[in-house]
Amino acid sequence: MPDTVLKLARLNSGPEIFHSLQGEGVTTGLPSVFIRASLCNLHCRWCDTDYTWNWQGTPWEHDNDTTPGYQKFKKETHLVELDVAEVARIVSSLPCYNVILTGGEPLLQDEAWCSLMTQLKARNNQYRFEVETNGTIVPSKTFDSLVDQYNISPKLANSGNISEIRCRSKALAYFSGSEKSWFKFVIADEHDLLEAEELLTDHNLAHNKILLMPEGRDAETLQKRRLWLADACREKNYRFSDRLHIHLWGAKRGV
Repeated sequence: MPDTVLKLARLNSGPEIFHSLQGEGVTTGLPSVFIRASLCNLHCRWCDTDYTWNWQGTPWEHDNDTTPGYQKFKKETHLVELDVAEVARIVSSLPCYNVILTGGEPLLQDEAWCSLMTQLKARNNQYRFEVETNGTIVPSKTFDSLVDQYNISPKLANSGNISEIRCRSKALAYFSGSEKSWFKFVIADEHDLLEAEELLTDHNLAHNKILLMPEGRDAETLQKRRLWLADACREKNYRFSDRLHIHLWGAKRGV
């Protein structure tokens, strides 16, 4: 029997489900409903959704550790469990049919998402589903049949994760063979760009499905990195992805 409960990030008094514009990747600017999963199998030191995994008592390091007042999160405060039927009700109340499953790492909850996508499709066949994943977990056949687009963000050494857990050949091979896949690399400097190119060569990722995005959690940092990265994309024939939501609203949640 499929799982009927989703573990989601909490926003204020409810789940982090919101209507906005897609800020990254090949569908940047597209009106979308975001559903943010809690829990992740990676622990990126620059992650801007660390409230989905950086729980009290865990050993993971984060760039914000040196920020005054920053502390790890109480799991019971920042995670909410919700019946799939209630999630479907909330999503269907919003005037938008492009739904983005994000996180955290959504594929840790494969069965529950299958149930949600099936329920939403039953309500209206116009629903379209994007999945934002770190590319380390192979989806089930049912999950894949319901998804329209994978936004895969393989992690580099700059994430702080060891290569054995952030780079899974079986999963990358699966996504590489899917026409639904787009691969987005977070780039802070030229070393990251070289590492990304080595990874896409080693795993035979399609050159025309690669996007490069500057690392940054504020507009000033993005501006410093976006110009040289845009030039690199032009020279090497990669797609460029900015972080539209940061430029529009800053590093805020629920937008």
